[in-house]
Amino acid sequence: MSAPYPTGGQPISMQPTAGGMDPIGMQPSAGGGGGPPPPAGWAPAPGAPAPGGPVTAAGPANCPRGLEYLASVDQLIVKQKMEALEAFTGFETNNKYEVLNTMGQRVFMAVEDTCCCTRCCCGAARPFDIKIMDNHKKEVLHLERPLRCECCLCFCCLQKMEVQAPKGNIIGFVRQAWSPCCVPKYKINNENDETVLRIRGPCFRCNICGDIEFEVTAPDEQTHVGQISKQWTGLAKEIFTDADNFGVTFPLDMEIKTKATMLGAVFLIDFMYFEQDRKDVKKETKSLD
Repeated sequence: MSAPYPTGGQPISMQPTAGGMDPIGMQPSAGGGGGPPPPAGWAPAPGAPAPGGPVTAAGPANCPRGLEYLASVDQLIVKQKMEALEAFTGFETNNKYEVLNTMGQRVFMAVEDTCCCTRCCCGAARPFDIKIMDNHKKEVLHLERPLRCECCLCFCCLQKMEVQAPKGNIIGFVRQAWSPCCVPKYKINNENDETVLRIRGPCFRCNICGDIEFEVTAPDEQTHVGQISKQWTGLAKEIFTDADNFGVTFPLDMEIKTKATMLGAVFLIDFMYFEQDRKDVKKETKSLD
């Protein structure tokens, strides 16, 4: 039975190790190998030799350049960097993010490129360009969101975002889906704008001391495929900043372009639902008193 999502088409190649056969570039785990945990900082690039190990092959064929690391992971963490100026003055600054693996190593860094006037006038509804770069500060993904009406009842102008790798080459779309009950719904589309995954969020975007989960399913909306979670970061940070942490999970064998588009969906969800959630957190905090 085929998977209910696009797969890479080729298994991850294997290399002999002292203990047998291991996948190339598999995401490190805290207990793997019995040795010390990997150092913080940038994750090793695909094909980079491990200490004392052989040079391994890069990613699979038909993989956009710079996204090879996505072939070997099934989970990523998107951590928004807290800006002191924004926290103390409320002045909206360009968002900056780190994309980490489960060991806290940086895989990519993301930077919003929006002018000051647009940020101040449009707030969280602003159109944006986000550059996602590797450890050489080379752009490997480009996210582009045009200016559109935020009202979910206007089904003719729902939110959308292009995912490009490299810039100018579209590999997928994230489209807001119309919902009569204003439940957050999105479609993950391929480069031909065909729906390959769907995302459904909760009715309420606040959950004191708990994560907020967006389920990722196959197009039938029945088969669970993955998840995007907005993680609780602590009361002080939730109230005084709009810097959020997200976790995204997907099958290991999912096509790299689809993984990259799912990663892009995290940023659109952040802007639409969590950029201005401080007032809601304060209200819920008062209700706990």
